[in-house]
Amino acid sequence: MSVVAEEDPAVRVPRDRVRRLPRALPASAAPRVMGTACALVGLLDLAAGVFPGFRHSRMDGLAGVFPGTVTSVAAAAGVVTGILMLMLAHGLKRGKRRAWRAAVLLLPVGAVAQVLHRHSLGGAVLSTVLLAPLIRYRAQFSALGDPRTRLRAVAAFAGLSALSLVVGLFIVSAHPAAGTGGPTWAQRFAEVLYGLFGFDGPVAYATDQTADVVAYSLGGLGFLTAVTTAYLALRPASPVAELTAGDEERLRALLRRHGARDSLGHFALRRDKSVVFSPSGKAAVCYRVVSGVMLASGDPIGDVEAWPGAIQRFMAEARAHAWIPAVMGCSETGGEVWTRETGLDALELGDEAVVETSRFSLSGRAMRNVRQMVKRTERAGYVCRVRRVAELGGEERDAVRRAADAWRGTDTERGFSMALGRFGDPADEECVVVTAHDGQDALRAVLHFVPWGEDGMSLDLMRRDRSADPGLNELLIVAALGEAPRLGVRRVSLNFAMFRSALARGERLGAGPVLRTWRGLLVFLSRWFQIESLYRFNAKFQPEWLPRFLVFRATGDLPRIGLAAMRAEGFVTLALPAWASRRLR
Repeated sequence: MSVVAEEDPAVRVPRDRVRRLPRALPASAAPRVMGTACALVGLLDLAAGVFPGFRHSRMDGLAGVFPGTVTSVAAAAGVVTGILMLMLAHGLKRGKRRAWRAAVLLLPVGAVAQVLHRHSLGGAVLSTVLLAPLIRYRAQFSALGDPRTRLRAVAAFAGLSALSLVVGLFIVSAHPAAGTGGPTWAQRFAEVLYGLFGFDGPVAYATDQTADVVAYSLGGLGFLTAVTTAYLALRPASPVAELTAGDEERLRALLRRHGARDSLGHFALRRDKSVVFSPSGKAAVCYRVVSGVMLASGDPIGDVEAWPGAIQRFMAEARAHAWIPAVMGCSETGGEVWTRETGLDALELGDEAVVETSRFSLSGRAMRNVRQMVKRTERAGYVCRVRRVAELGGEERDAVRRAADAWRGTDTERGFSMALGRFGDPADEECVVVTAHDGQDALRAVLHFVPWGEDGMSLDLMRRDRSADPGLNELLIVAALGEAPRLGVRRVSLNFAMFRSALARGERLGAGPVLRTWRGLLVFLSRWFQIESLYRFNAKFQPEWLPRFLVFRATGDLPRIGLAAMRAEGFVTLALPAWASRRLR
């Protein structure tokens, strides 16, 4: 929900299509090729260590880059090194320096293991051949590590434990056991659990060599899980960057001077974002790093003439860490500046509903539905109060906050690009809160608006008691629009409607089959993401629709950017406790 206050008619991002411009971050083929080779070798080594039949096939020769097949120790080493290479592959593709160092250390170890365990000169040569391009193109593996905390050890332990259990079950199932009928799944599971801790389990094997292969392999998996978790837990933490008090004060100063340009501006003050400033300090870009995506939101903050400097700082930070740059919800002016300065592409994401308070009225046929719902709700005894947050007492602030949390409907607070993520903070007393009360003066619904320059406000939060009468949201918005002139507000930004133009055009007479199919898909997805319902709700108030854009580097990055955006907005969460997931990025 937020939008651009002033648009420059001279600059327009083409609508309804993706702009194809030169890429700003040309990626060398060396990291991608080496990462892919690393992943393939890891899969081959893992297969060579897990499946006995593979170790006696022609494909085994391809797995000879690392310890492999002849002895029990070699089979276990193949499993461990295969997993390590798979773990390193993604970092190598991104050009990460630490992944490169680990691969350079692991390859000679693999070569030595080939000679000692398999007596394979060819395997040692292959390891050396793979090592040569890594050293040759070492300058292209310069990306810094991602911000981290020790809580990453929790995620690593969970992931590696699950992987060890799955691989362990494959190992136990793939090797012949003594006796008829074979072990049950419960016995296999117990064998894996015992083996990860270095103990013999309930499964008996046909030969001592098979028993050794299974024991060493399971022990190696357990050792890898323990060592990796201990390393991540004990290494010095590099704190995840967040908005500092000094950064927040600088951003507020920029918003006081230039906040009227973008209704998303105040959401840059979320304290779970990081910020880069232009060299002059007159502009800034706020962002969060999610799943390797450097995700900015809205337009840069500050003087438009200083935007290029902030954007270049943003892109330099993305290059330094090999992050994928992306911008959610920028305006047409912002999209034009981003694409011109960086060579990124722009895709229309949706539209935002903006209402001019001087033009809003409940009269007329178009407003009949809203008028009737408001009248019905008022007759039911509901009344609204429109105030600045500064006018609320401490107890009432707490009551509104508790009610809003209780009515949220999800376990996690959603929002990143168009939500502030807090209510009643002493620094946000200029925000506007609209509350609805029933005949017993009980709080039943709440709206929260953040400032949009000196004469506007943007909808941040809209919550209501599910047991209350329908029509409360309409009553709240009408009350806010009616009281806006008293508050000095002449424009109000409502919810953001994703893919609004496709929904609107797809239902028109004469719409083509492609457009109707696209609209049908959006309507289907609306069962979970409220795409159509938000559009319909916003349209009731006869707003002006202003487009917002997604800026991205390449079409192939869109799935990853989409996942990162859903994580940032709270639609996809990590399976960790809430206190941990807030710190992990």
